Amino acid sequence: MSRSLAADPAAAIAMCEATHTRLMATAERVTDEDVRRPSRLPAWTVAHVLTHIARNADGHVRRLEGALAGEELARYPGGPPQRNAEIEAGARRGAAEILADLRATQHALEATWERCVTAGWPHAHLLADDSWPTTASPVRRLREVEMHHVDLGLGYEPSNWPEDYVEWELPTLLETVPGRMSLLEDKQALVAWLAGRSSLPPGIQLAPW
Repeated sequence: MSRSLAADPAAAIAMCEATHTRLMATAERVTDEDVRRPSRLPAWTVAHVLTHIARNADGHVRRLEGALAGEELARYPGGPPQRNAEIEAGARRGAAEILADLRATQHALEATWERCVTAGWPHAHLLADDSWPTTASPVRRLREVEMHHVDLGLGYEPSNWPEDYVEWELPTLLETVPGRMSLLEDKQALVAWLAGRSSLPPGIQLAPW
C-alpha cells in the first residue's frame, strides 16, 4: 500500500467502506447495557465513542458539501464546545438509536464521497479550519474509525487491523515519533533497537499524537 494514500482518495474510500462494514458488525451486537460500559478512552463510555464516530462522519459531510458548493464550511462550526456537547447529548441514547444514527451517518458520508469523486473533488483547497485538503477526507476517516473501533473494547483489537491499513499507518505514525520524544535516552534506545543493536527497549515515552 502506497504511503501516499492521502493522495489516492479512491483507494482510501474502498478501504474505509470495508472499515465501516466491520464497525457496523460490532455495533449491531451492542445492547443498552453495553453502551453504558466504559470504553478504553478516559471518561468515555461505549456510547460516547460510537456517538463521536457518527458526529465525525457528519463533520466530514458538512465540510465536503461546502466544498462541492464552493463554500468553506468547518466540520465543527462551533469548535470543540459544539463537538463535546453533541457527543455528551448523544451518549445518553439507547443502543438502537445510536446504531441507527451510526448507520445513517456512514451511508451519508459514503454517498458524499461518491459525489465528490464524480465532481472531481472541486475546491479541495478550502481547508475550513483543518490542515488537510478535502481529498484527504477518506484516509482521515479511515484512521478515525480503525482506532476508535479498538477503543470500544468490544473485541476488535489491533490484531484485527487489515494489512493494507497497517502498511499505510505504520510509516505514517513512525514519521511522528521523533517529535513526540523528549528524553535523549529514549531516542538513543530507540535508534539502537532500530539499528539492530539492542532489544526493544521498554518504557519509551511518546507524547499523544
